[in-house]
Amino acid sequence: MGNQVETLEFQAEARQLLQLMVHSIYSNKDVFLRELISNASDALDKLRLAALVDKDLDVDTADLHIEIEVDREARTLTVRDNGIGMTRDEVVSVIGTIAKSGTAELLRAMRESADAAARQELIGQFGVGFYAAFMVADRVELLTRKAGEQGGTRWSSTGEGTYSVEPVDTAPQGTAVTLHLKPADAEDNLHDYTAEWTIREIVKRYSDFIAWPVWMTVERPGEDGATTREVQTLNSMKALWARPRDEVDEAEYHEFYKHVAHDWADPLEIVHMRGEGTFEYEALLFIPAHAPLDLFSPQGRRGVQLYVKRVFIMDDCEALMPPYLRFVRGVVDAHDLSLNISREILQQDRQIQVVRRRLVRKVLATVKDLKTNHAERYRTFWTEFGAVVKEGLIDDAENRDTLLELVSVASTHDPAEPTDLRGYVERMKDGQGEIWYATGESRAMLENSPHMEAFRAKGLEVLLLTDPVDEVWVERVGAYDGKPLRSIAKGDVDLDTDEERQQAEAEREQQRKDYAELLTWMGGALADSVREVRLSSRLTTSPACVVGDAHDLTPTLEKMYRAMGHEVPSVKRILELNPGHPLVAGLRKAHEQGGDQGELRDTAELLYGMALLAEGGELSDPSRFTRILADRLSRTL
Repeated sequence: MGNQVETLEFQAEARQLLQLMVHSIYSNKDVFLRELISNASDALDKLRLAALVDKDLDVDTADLHIEIEVDREARTLTVRDNGIGMTRDEVVSVIGTIAKSGTAELLRAMRESADAAARQELIGQFGVGFYAAFMVADRVELLTRKAGEQGGTRWSSTGEGTYSVEPVDTAPQGTAVTLHLKPADAEDNLHDYTAEWTIREIVKRYSDFIAWPVWMTVERPGEDGATTREVQTLNSMKALWARPRDEVDEAEYHEFYKHVAHDWADPLEIVHMRGEGTFEYEALLFIPAHAPLDLFSPQGRRGVQLYVKRVFIMDDCEALMPPYLRFVRGVVDAHDLSLNISREILQQDRQIQVVRRRLVRKVLATVKDLKTNHAERYRTFWTEFGAVVKEGLIDDAENRDTLLELVSVASTHDPAEPTDLRGYVERMKDGQGEIWYATGESRAMLENSPHMEAFRAKGLEVLLLTDPVDEVWVERVGAYDGKPLRSIAKGDVDLDTDEERQQAEAEREQQRKDYAELLTWMGGALADSVREVRLSSRLTTSPACVVGDAHDLTPTLEKMYRAMGHEVPSVKRILELNPGHPLVAGLRKAHEQGGDQGELRDTAELLYGMALLAEGGELSDPSRFTRILADRLSRTL
């Protein structure tokens, strides 16, 4: 094998990320060792799995371990494993670039973050822990050989923008990462990472739960003054999920969470459970305190880690957690599954489906307990994950009733405090049969919508739903506690009591007669845009509004379906006019007197355009609308 050294440039975003990490102020640089040990542990897990799946793979898995080696004179620290190793192409792909979605978003968020703790959280979210080595090292070298292959690869970089890669004829199986350490600097929280007790303390704090032994050769003075050397195991290797909860303290849970979630913050809630009977398993799950940046990314993480009898099987096991709980992190250790089980088999496995149902019920019960007994923590949870949890109202009919009790949304009842559906029902007025809601982009837009006027006048509470998923789940659910969910922008809305309706009937009948010709004419003039023009009972101050029939798709839903590639017919809506508004009354009078048809048509278009804009809609021809409006305004000057 030739000894050709290639010098390559880091991917642009990787280079920026390196600079941010190296030159930013971090309160805790010790985490670099946790990240390197975690990477080594993953490599050992992968080798064990590869050996189980591929019986022809010629590797020895009897003595898998992680080794830390220190050279105090050369000031180097090496973390070595005899795991799966990497090929040359994998080294360039994994180390030379960051093949993660959302890296640009990470960089932007880091630049905007003012404090070091927040930056650490962002780094943790994207799993780029290897780069943390450059916080403590002037140069990093990596020597690796893929299991089952002959030659190895050496990688080296100072983190300044380039790295070198060269083939090597002989290399031990696995990966060794050697850090040429910077001088210790107490003011910069840069410890002496060649000191035994510093390393021992970091491993104990961060990596005590690693399933593989972490070895280090230590020196001790002998009886005759000679120095003796012995290999010691630094970690306990106890699987945290297999220990009773009363034997695990909070700090251990928090450190384990940071390992499996690649997060730098403590979890919001811990779910530790054990399943016994015909199918035994242990689960240690965590609800994070903040949403990851890739929560809504199709390439984002999904699911929890799956082990079988403490042997790692797969990361991000989607079969164990539904998509609407994709933020849950943790470990499920099943006792009776095959080690060769695949993702496809898991999707069909009846035992896995049983475990999944139990995990979901336990997580939802934990969230319900937060809502009942820990209001502030529940508020944090719903702020971070409410939009995702509401997806379950669409897909998870089995747990829909439980999810409905968890829903927390804004309403007109209180400008600051959200409400749940139970609270809304308890505040319903006598004779009110529906739960009224409005959907849109923002609370301010909804509160100022013409559709809200009659409800404000009657003092009726309206739920203000501003997440895109709200458009779907309210239609799918349909009702809560026997009360139908109704949109204030759909169908006929008549909020009068029987007595008020009787008193106003004569006036309404007269209005229908007076406006019959105008409504017929406007229906024809706007036939390309609207299905019908009618008088409104929901407007008090605005001249017009646009509504849909009870079962029509909303404009927002139309956009969502088209964005997903679905062909949906364009839905014509209904234009409602306020007969008490001077503009509408003036238009009727002008029409009766035989006014200029072009002028009247322009006024009708203006009314329709204003109604669309008032609800946050989009004009089909903005330039025409502004041209007509400018012409009308110029005549008033």
